[in-house]
Order: sequence, then C-alpha cells, then structure tokens
Amino acid sequence: MNPLKSSQKNRLGHIVIEAVTPTVDCARYPVKRVMGESCTVEADIFGDGPAALAAVVKWRPALDESFAEAPMKSIGDDRWRGEFPLAENGRYFFAIEAWTRPFTSWLEYFTKKAATDLDPASDLAEGIALLDKIRLRASAEDRKLIAEHIALLRALNDPRQAVAVVSAPELTAAVDRNEERADAVNYDHTSAIVADRFRAQFSAWYEIFPRSQGKQPGRHASLREAEARLRDIGDMGFDVVYLSPIHPIGTTFRKGPNNSLVAAPDSPGSPWAIGSSAGGHTAIEPKLGTLDDFDHFVAVAERLGLEIALDLAIQCSPDHPWVTEHPEWFKHRPDGTIKYAENPPKQYQDIYPINFDSPDQKGLIEELHHVVAFWRRHGVKIFRVDNPHTKPVAFWEWLISTVQEEHPEVIFLAEAFTRPKMMRVLAKAGFTQSYTYFTWRNTKDELTEYLTELTRTPMIDYFRPNFFANTPDILPPILQEGGRPAFKSRLVLAATLSASYGIYSGYELCENEAIVGTEEYAHSEKYEIKVREWNRTDSLREFVARINSIRRGNPALQQFANLHFLATDNDQILLYAKSSADRSNVILVAVNLDPHHPHHCTAFVPADVVGSAPGQSYVVTDLLTGARYDWGESNYIRLDPQIEPAHILLVEPRP
Repeated sequence: MNPLKSSQKNRLGHIVIEAVTPTVDCARYPVKRVMGESCTVEADIFGDGPAALAAVVKWRPALDESFAEAPMKSIGDDRWRGEFPLAENGRYFFAIEAWTRPFTSWLEYFTKKAATDLDPASDLAEGIALLDKIRLRASAEDRKLIAEHIALLRALNDPRQAVAVVSAPELTAAVDRNEERADAVNYDHTSAIVADRFRAQFSAWYEIFPRSQGKQPGRHASLREAEARLRDIGDMGFDVVYLSPIHPIGTTFRKGPNNSLVAAPDSPGSPWAIGSSAGGHTAIEPKLGTLDDFDHFVAVAERLGLEIALDLAIQCSPDHPWVTEHPEWFKHRPDGTIKYAENPPKQYQDIYPINFDSPDQKGLIEELHHVVAFWRRHGVKIFRVDNPHTKPVAFWEWLISTVQEEHPEVIFLAEAFTRPKMMRVLAKAGFTQSYTYFTWRNTKDELTEYLTELTRTPMIDYFRPNFFANTPDILPPILQEGGRPAFKSRLVLAATLSASYGIYSGYELCENEAIVGTEEYAHSEKYEIKVREWNRTDSLREFVARINSIRRGNPALQQFANLHFLATDNDQILLYAKSSADRSNVILVAVNLDPHHPHHCTAFVPADVVGSAPGQSYVVTDLLTGARYDWGESNYIRLDPQIEPAHILLVEPRP
C-alpha cells in the first residue's frame, strides 16, 4: 500500500476513500446502467482529524479526454453521495476526489470559540491569512470581494464581531469557487459504467426457426415467407424476434429427426451445424434466400417496431469453409482428424468446436470480430450467443468492448446454462443480458431465494436476467405436466418478475410433448421443419398479447431491482410488488404455482409498499380481467388455474 496518496506525491494523505459504489470487483469490470438515467455514486470519505471535507465525482464519456465534476454531499456517518447523468449510449468512467477545506474548518472552529470567553484574536488572524491566500488565487471579481471582507475584518474592534463577516454567503461562495485542493486525494481506481439503451433493460423476445414459418408441412420456408409472421409476432407485443442460425447447413454427419444419426434425403439438418460449400458465418442458407432477402426481412421488422436478434454460434460443420482455409483453428486428434463436439453421453458429429488456443489466435479472433461487424452492417443490433461458457472469458471481454466501442447500441445475450460463477463472470465481462436458472425454479422458496439473489446482492450491478420460459433445448417438467394453466402461470412469472423475458415459438400453442424422461422436445424443430396452425382457437396468443400490453403500459414492470416479495399464508401462492421510481405506478402480482388445483390465501401487503397510510384501504384493478377490489393490509385471494392462475393488480392512485 502506498502511503503517499495525496495529489502532492511527497506528502502523506489525511483522507480515506473506500466502500465506493457502484463498482464490480473493485472496478475490475464495468457496472451496467441505462442511458437517460443518473448514476448515483456513494463512498465512505473521512479524515484523521476534525477538518471539514469536500468531495466530487469526476466523470467523463469514454471518448472524452477531460473529466467533468459533480459535487458529493455527506449523507451521514461519513457516507457521501453524488450523481452524474448518463446522457448517451456508451461507456463512462468515474473517479472520486476529496480534499480538506481549511477555511471552512477554521470557520467552524472560530464560530465555536467566539461564543466562549476565550480570546479569539489570534484565531481571527489565522482566518485572515487563509482568506488572503485564497484571494491570490481568485478571479478578479472574487479577488475584489475577498479583499473587501479582509478589510472589514481588520477594522473590527472586537474579533467576536468577525463571525457575521466571515459567515456572509457571498464570501463563503467565493471561497468555494477558489479554495485550493492542496491535499486532494483520489480514489485509486477509475470505475467504468456501461450505459446501454433501454432495450437492454426491458425486452420481450420471441424465438423462431425461419425455415418453419411456411404453410406447407415439410417444406423449407424462405425469409420472404417468414416475413408474414412478423406482424403476428408484433401484434402479440414482442419487440425482439430471435432467429435460430440462418447460415448454410453442412451435410457431413447431418442429423435426422429427433437427433438421429441417419438423415433422410429431405432432412434439413440442425441450423447450428454451420457452414457448407455455400459459405459460413457471413452467408445465408440458400433455401432461406439471399443477403438482400435478409436485409428486406430486417427492414420489414423495423417498420413493425421489431428488432432482429441473430444467433451467434461459434462452431462449424465439417463442411464450413474455415475447415479447409484455416485448419489451425480446430483441434486435431493424433490421427490428424478434427475432433467433433461432445457432451457425454451426447455426441455432435455434425459440429466442430473452435480451438481458441490456435497458433493463429489473432487471426481467429479478428475473423470472429469481422462476423459480428458484418451482421451489424446488415442491421443486426442484438446477438444471442450460443454456449459462451465454452469459450475464453477474456475473448468475450475483448470482443464485446471492441464492438461496443464503435457500436454501443449492440446487445449481447449469453445463453449459458452452466455453473453460477461462470454465468456471473460472463455478465461481468460484458454480456448485456444473461439466461438464468428461472426455467427450473418452480416453488415459492426456489423463486424467492433465486430472485433475492439476483436483486439483493452485488449481481444487481452487472447481471441482467432474461427469463426464457422455454427454449428449443429445454421443455421443463412443469410445462410437460402442468398443461395450459402451467403455460399461463409461467408466462406471468417470467414477464413480471423480470424486465426481460422470452418464449420459443409454439409456447402459445402449449406444445409440451417431450422425449420420455428428458427435457427434450419430441420431434424437435432443431432437426425438422415444423409447420403450425397459429390461429388455433385454443391458442394463448391473446393472453400473451395482454401480458405484453400490461408490461408496456406499466413502468413498474420495466425494471428489475424494484422487486419486493410479500407474505401469504399458502406456499402455493406467490405474491410480489413492483413500483416505479416515483411510486406513481404500483403493481401487485399473485400467482398460483400449482397448475392442477385452486388455492386461496391471506395476502399481507404493508401500507408503505403501496404508498397508503396504515389501516387505509385502496382499490386495485386486475389488469387481466378488469375486476376491481378493495384492498388493505390483509387481503383474501383465490386463484383457480383452470380459470386464471394469476392476478396482475394495478394499485389505483388516490386523488
């Protein structure tokens, strides 16, 4: 530890700055925020004596060379707080500087002494000397003002009368403007803040296989045909359409239906087996169309208020051009063959992993950067990254920061269902959003414990969850067994617990046929084309649209850290509250977690949660049904999953 921490490097510092927030791992990684907000900074700041202190937050956008300053104020117990605006989408840096205030310290001491019988004459002389030193540094106008006050002080007969002169607001303001930061101390670490666009915080995702968006069973749809589904997806209230990989699919070891090793002549193969003679990661599967068709698809989506998220899967089929052009980018067995992907007992003979320890590592990572930049030029601002936990964290830290330096609007979603610490460090390394364990959290205790971890620990500063209720790889048991009520309740949970959530297409049709004993879909769309009847009368599309409309209309549901769990006397009913920052919008959500049986409970809502006075009643409106109820601190709830498994209650503001 270097004891010479003041701005005068040959002198000992007298000020301690510690416990700075927000930071991630002592400023090793950036904190995540949203543009348009203010970043609130706090720190413990104190000295080794009674001297008065001042402090500022020094901040700048990453591309600016100089720091602006915002004042920090003491909020008690040596804790200080300041804030600065995050006006732009991009990266910011901030630091803290603190210094002693000799004149303010003297003024506090002199005022106390002048109120006693002790003679303050020599103390007044010290004050005049301090003012004279400040005068020499002041601007012309302030120099004149300070000189006038010094003259008044020297003309006094009784030094006690100096209190009124030295306390004059115009003098203390001039001192504030010109006092030297002679012993300023800076916090050792400069912290980074990533100010993302609002879509990073609040989004509703809908996942599709473009090739399955046609109307004829078994026939591969084109991107132009898939465009027809965009309006329907937009009408359901989604704002992000996530596409499975759209690149050419290899034929070597192509998988057949249900992941079989034998493909029929018409088997389309897995979109994640990327690459053929038609191209690799910057090409379009010919059956889908051309790059012009993709550009048209993106343009149509934008006109409908939708963004396209592209799958970024860093892996290759044996037919990918990289295999012959850059064999050094792959791992080779002793016999010279390239090793395919395995996750025993699963084997993926149609996929070659990338070797990040390649002797041509620089060429490899530059090519991967080129892939992302290529699709950004074609209108893609969101990438869902497949299995990022199987690639070096240092690579993601480099790639994401490099891309966002030029394109701060780009969002990266980490599809990493893996160990907790790996999931956390990927978020720290720069991933904008992250998949989570929500898919497997079903009971009241499981949900409460997991959401408390996400919202009440340091994870809140860097880990943005995206609650996917299902994926092409995961059909959780609750959906296999719970039928339509489970699909509705899990949708409500995903969409209201988290500010970002997603579903894989077919969810609204309550598709729940699994391979027995697994979480794998039977007749998985990963290996075959699936054409659906989207307008079935039993579809949940209207329910989905209602949920998304409620989310868009209520700012309380567009945040994550504002989650507050409330007590019920039945473990099958989960109750929680969310409110906007100004508390003008308060939402209460109750969900029956048992898809098979009705349940009732007493729900306890403390008055301060809804902004009412103790004992005061208020009106809530169920945004799902339109029903209105008088509520208070103790309330009766009954939820029948065959009718409606949840309440989403808007607390009506009082006049």
